[in-house]
Amino acid sequence: MDSAAIDLFEASRGRLASLAYRLLGSAADAEDAVQDTFLRWQAADRGYVEVPEAWLTKVVTNLCLDRLRSARARHERAAGVWLPEPLLEGDPMLGPADTVEQRESVSLAVLTLLERLSPVERAAYVLREAFSYPHAEIAGILDITESASQQHVHRARRRVAAERRGGGEVDPASARRVVEEFLAAASSGRTERLVALLTDDVTAVSDGAGLARRLLRFTTRERVASFVRAGFKPTPAKRRLAGGSAAMYIAPVNGSPAVLAVVDGRVVGAVVFDVSDGRVASLHGIAAADRLGRLNEAWRQHEPGAPVIDAW
Repeated sequence: MDSAAIDLFEASRGRLASLAYRLLGSAADAEDAVQDTFLRWQAADRGYVEVPEAWLTKVVTNLCLDRLRSARARHERAAGVWLPEPLLEGDPMLGPADTVEQRESVSLAVLTLLERLSPVERAAYVLREAFSYPHAEIAGILDITESASQQHVHRARRRVAAERRGGGEVDPASARRVVEEFLAAASSGRTERLVALLTDDVTAVSDGAGLARRLLRFTTRERVASFVRAGFKPTPAKRRLAGGSAAMYIAPVNGSPAVLAVVDGRVVGAVVFDVSDGRVASLHGIAAADRLGRLNEAWRQHEPGAPVIDAW
C-alpha cells in the first residue's frame, strides 16, 4: 500500500475510533475495529472506491455491528456485567464535542442507555446525533432505506429521552461544586445531606469494585445514599484491595465530573456523576482493572493538581 493510501486512512483514524467507541462503549474494542478496518482498506481495490471517507465509515460501522451482534457481546449484556469504559477528558477517542448532542452522546449515562437499543438503532442514532450524517448517507452505510433510517433515529431519540435521568447542558464549574459537596458529605457520613443532593429518580450502577458477578443497581434516594456512604467509607479491607490509601481527585470523564481514586499514580476506581439542576441524577462506579486501562494511560500524562482528599 502506497504512502498516499496510508495517509488517507490515518487522516480518518481519529474519527473512525470515535465512532467505534460510541458504538461499542469500549476503547479496546474500538481500536480493534479500526485496525480491522485498516486491514480491509489495505486489501481493497482502492481504485474503485469513489469516496474513501464514506467507504471507511461503512466498513467500521458494520464491523462494530458484527461485534454488537456477536455471542460474546450478547452474553455480556444479558449477564448484566457490562459498563461503558470511562475516558479522561482530552482523549481523542471522545471525538467531536461541538454540539450538545455530540457531548451527550459520549456520556456514560447515554452510552449505558444505548445498550438498550438494537444494534441498527444504536448505529443510526450515533451517526445522526454525534456525526450529523444525513439520513441518505446513514441509509447507505447501514444498507437500509432513508425512511428506515429516520424511523430508527426517531425511536432511539424517544427511548433515550424517556429513560434519561437529568441531561441537558450543565456548567462544568457548577457540576464540579456539586460533586465536591457530594464527596464531602459521603466522606463525613452526612447521609441526610447526601439524600438532599440526589434527584428524586436517581440511579446508581456499580461493578462492585470489579468483584461482583453482576452489576449492582440502586434506585431510591435513600438506597443510593446508603450505598454511596458505605462505598466511600474507608476500611482496611478496601485499602488492601486498592493497594494502599487512595488520594481522591475530581476530573472530567466522558464530559462529566468524576471522582477518581488514585494509589501510587494509578487510578483504581472511578465514580462518574451525571448532574442536573444542581443535584446528582445518576452515578456509574467502575473499578474493574480491564475497564480503566486507557484512562490510566491518559492519567499518567495528566497534571491533576491537588487532590480533594489526600489520603482516604
